[in-house]
Amino acid sequence: MCTKRYAQRYFEDVQENEALPEVRLEVTYKRVIQDAAATLDYFPGHHDPEYAQAQGQKTVYLNTMCLQGFIDRVATDWAGPHTFIFKRKMTMARSVYAGDTMYGKGMVLKKYDHDGRHLVDIGIEVGNEEGVCCPASVTVELPSKNG
Repeated sequence: MCTKRYAQRYFEDVQENEALPEVRLEVTYKRVIQDAAATLDYFPGHHDPEYAQAQGQKTVYLNTMCLQGFIDRVATDWAGPHTFIFKRKMTMARSVYAGDTMYGKGMVLKKYDHDGRHLVDIGIEVGNEEGVCCPASVTVELPSKNG
């Protein structure tokens, strides 16, 4: 049961160039395999170390959907539970492996109104001990204090 309460950010309180808090996650073999199974991604590189190594990888690695979810978590842990992920773009530059510690950090790039929506563009980097693995950009819609 999750007992952590997440504060909601409001559009008026966001500042451009504001840093988001870093999120860290231990990437265990179990997590890699369970994530692939939960998303019905049975590609062998996500559960078979020998297959992954034959591909030139160190070992099994996280799938795309796990990285997408982690990117969204970095944004919503900062922004709060009433945040809408409006758009996400990511580049998978390198793999995140079982045994790594994955981090995500970000910065507010721009805030603006568009068609009555209060939008915030965020640059996010997901990486491991070797550096950035997955640069991303996310646009979130935040609630306004003024309704």
